[in-house]
Amino acid sequence: MKKRIVMLLTGIAASAMALTGCSGSKGLETDALTISVYKGVEIDEVAKPSEITDEDVENAIQSNLQMNATQEEVTDRPVEAGDIATIDFTGKIDGVEFEGGSATDYPLSIGSGLFIEGFEDSVIGHSIGDTYDWTGQFPDDYQNADYAGKDVVFTITVKGIMKESIPELTDEFVKSVSKESKNVKEYKEEVNKMLDEDNQRSYEDQISQTVWQVVLDNTEIKKYPEDEVKEISENLINQYKSMAEFAEQDYETYIQSQMGYSVEEFEKQVEEAAKASIKQIMVTEAIADKEKIKLSDDKYKEQLKLIAKNYGYEDVDSLKEAAEEEDLKDIALNNMVREWLKEHSVQVAEK
Repeated sequence: MKKRIVMLLTGIAASAMALTGCSGSKGLETDALTISVYKGVEIDEVAKPSEITDEDVENAIQSNLQMNATQEEVTDRPVEAGDIATIDFTGKIDGVEFEGGSATDYPLSIGSGLFIEGFEDSVIGHSIGDTYDWTGQFPDDYQNADYAGKDVVFTITVKGIMKESIPELTDEFVKSVSKESKNVKEYKEEVNKMLDEDNQRSYEDQISQTVWQVVLDNTEIKKYPEDEVKEISENLINQYKSMAEFAEQDYETYIQSQMGYSVEEFEKQVEEAAKASIKQIMVTEAIADKEKIKLSDDKYKEQLKLIAKNYGYEDVDSLKEAAEEEDLKDIALNNMVREWLKEHSVQVAEK
């Protein structure tokens, strides 16, 4: 079964829309909704992307080198800083084990700073097979108030040591990770361009999302399609009932334990989520109809490439295998409407 990318399940028939203008041609009204303002929406000025520096490029490259690091098993020496030590540990407060204080085969990166002060350093110098007790103290501002400031004893066993080897930045490495660059100089230029494009995309996305939210806030839904609200709500509730069954719990118990709500509160939120999704489709289609924004075959193909990239799919074919076409068309049209709204918005500088 194909997965739904977003909870935009069904559309509202365009024939029900009977569009009219309002708010000095900056809004619109249909039988189903009223948008007070969508054209020329004003938003606070968004800061333009900063220029990419040499330091930004170096940091990005170092991150990529780290991602391509290899691990090598170590058996002839004790743990050193920077190693990954596989450990078992059991923590006790006042001689009693406490929740979350024990683990088996835990891969501890020495120097990660994920444990309380001194824990990771205590592993340094120990060899595979060593078991020892380490006494430490939870910080006074520890997130779990029950443990804050208390002494703790961890029994730690070192079971394995791995050394991480980070590759050097060479022409050979560049050829292994880039389809465009042949040497280090070209790769740095490629990374600079990529970072600049990412910054610009984030800038555009921030404007688009801000404008879209303003338009949603400016929209009053006169009447939701009850059948669609019910369908979406029931589909989502059935998913949670299936999860409860998988967890061998009844539905009510599962919702209370996993969501922290009563069934009544949870299902009310589900209904609101269904309405929020339908509202986005209704607004998208109303504006598209009013402004004659058409999802032609060429535009659809163009949008599919963007959607595949944005959702992390290898290509359009893999996207189509994973998603319903109706969802993809909803997303494509919404992208086009958001772009139109962004182009017709006004950024207002702070006084």
